[in-house]
Amino acid sequence: MKKIPISIIGLITILLLYFLFYPTGLILTSWTPPSAPALEGEYQANSLLSKMKIIYQGQCDKCEDIAIDSSGNIYGGEINGNIKVFREGAEEGEILANTGGRPLGLHFDKDENLIIADADKGLLKLSKGGELTTLADRYGNYTFRFADDLEIDSNGIIYFTDASDRFGFKENNKNIIEHQPSGAFYKYDPSNRKVEQLMDSMYFANGVAIDHEEEFIFVNETMTYQFRKYWLSGPKAGNWEMAKDNLPGFPDGISRGDNGIYWITFASPRLQSFDDLLPSPFIRNIIARLPTSIQPASKHYGIILGLNDQAEVIYNFQDPSGKFGEITSVQQFGNKLYLGSLYENGIGVLDIENLK
Repeated sequence: MKKIPISIIGLITILLLYFLFYPTGLILTSWTPPSAPALEGEYQANSLLSKMKIIYQGQCDKCEDIAIDSSGNIYGGEINGNIKVFREGAEEGEILANTGGRPLGLHFDKDENLIIADADKGLLKLSKGGELTTLADRYGNYTFRFADDLEIDSNGIIYFTDASDRFGFKENNKNIIEHQPSGAFYKYDPSNRKVEQLMDSMYFANGVAIDHEEEFIFVNETMTYQFRKYWLSGPKAGNWEMAKDNLPGFPDGISRGDNGIYWITFASPRLQSFDDLLPSPFIRNIIARLPTSIQPASKHYGIILGLNDQAEVIYNFQDPSGKFGEITSVQQFGNKLYLGSLYENGIGVLDIENLK
């Protein structure tokens, strides 16, 4: 029998020791998720979402969020920091500004300034005249690490999330593997430039949507498959409760639609392989040492739900083909839903009036 060279044995030993024991800097704990709901009943599998069209292909690179102004112009924030507008009737987009970071959430205030949650830069404002300014980039001594999404009430108060105080957008795979309650929910008052923390210890705080009467806000918590309801007024003001848990996927964006509906997107459906890893910190630490390219990835299966105030499912649009992958935002304008993605280079559009 041919002997294995000592040098090869040594290399294998070094690699084994690396994957088992090399420090990752992660804080890992065990969490056992509830069994994922089947795609039946209120989550019944279908292919209605596959009827979407993709517009401005090649012109909106990984635009995580979409905003639409009163004239129907579409805005998106690209992975390179560009804020683009696609004007009604135009074939190509126009670059309005570059944040120098990673724009994620987009929303217009009552004066039609574009407010931006930038993962790297914090809360920004792009005026109608094209001037880009910083509204808030810190809370006390803490500098925002992952500003994610925002919503604005009729008084101009901005509500926004910081997904994690552990790792920023470029290291988000570490947030996913670590699975720590490191996110928080804030509000910013432009009148006094004050930032206030409303909720902390959130498992990846994400999408934000204020209700039609401005009594409460829905806030997505991606890594625990749920979203909360934070009360703004009434006897429960300042408190939160669970709105809906054990969702069929990783909830990302949520927005207020028409007729009392809230639209919620899922970046990916639940992955049994990932759920199986969550109770085991040791195995997750090994995975953290693997190259990012071979770590577990999301599944391209589109899901968008339309919910009422009580978080009951009214609309259920799915696309098993995943032709528009990792849907992270949805905005309604008229009878159409406009979709953003962390994966695609373009904007998805679904005409919900003619769906059958």
